[in-house]
Amino acid sequence: MKVKPLADRVIVKLEKSETKSAGGIIIPDTAQEKTQSGVVVEVGDDKDVIKVSPGQKILYDKYAGTQIKIDGNDHLILKMQDILAIIE
Repeated sequence: MKVKPLADRVIVKLEKSETKSAGGIIIPDTAQEKTQSGVVVEVGDDKDVIKVSPGQKILYDKYAGTQIKIDGNDHLILKMQDILAIIE
């Protein structure tokens, strides 16, 4: 399935969180904190506002975006203002 965001929105593929602690304890899905980083997959058509490009790793606001599934993988649709930083 192909999804193209509109205006100043960006589609981000979520990163999987660690399932094991540093000490080797397995953390169940219900106790894991939601990740706040991901990889930009697609960008909208407002090139004046959007400052990221596909393939860049980003940090985003904790409660931002709309969660969707594309081809069985979790993604978020975010507004550009909800992106906090680019990870290099």
